[in-house]
Amino acid sequence: MKTLLILYHSRTGGTAQMARAALRGAMAEAQCRTRLLEAPHASADDVLAADGYIFAAPENLASLSGPMKDFFDRTYYPLLGRIEGRAYASLICAGSDGEGAARQIARIVTGWRLKQVAEPLVIHTHAQTPETILAAKIIPPEALNACASLGEALAAGLAMGVF
Repeated sequence: MKTLLILYHSRTGGTAQMARAALRGAMAEAQCRTRLLEAPHASADDVLAADGYIFAAPENLASLSGPMKDFFDRTYYPLLGRIEGRAYASLICAGSDGEGAARQIARIVTGWRLKQVAEPLVIHTHAQTPETILAAKIIPPEALNACASLGEALAAGLAMGVF
């Protein structure tokens, strides 16, 4: 049985909601195990034990959040040459853009030779002031449904051997 690892970091709750929605969608595929893991607690062994990945992170100042970047920093070299060809997708929670964080993930996993199986799903919170940026986020149901659909599609593709 294949395993999908959903790896995330969330500071204000938006990305956590998105990751849990992806988990809910992935769990609809009974032929694929799914793990949800916070980036600060993830290791190279967790990544090696999975067949595909969803990386979910907030964008902070046009790049990945620190704890998500730290995950990649800690695991990049131990995984280099060991996970080529595995499927991945990304979820980005952003105030208004998200492209910087999505691009950063894509550049990092290019070195691992992962296969992108969906365009980055960027959810905009429209937070633009210090108060709204730091406030707890509530992701709208339609955006969470898109995250769930991505999780379900990735899990189904893994289970069927498409990726």
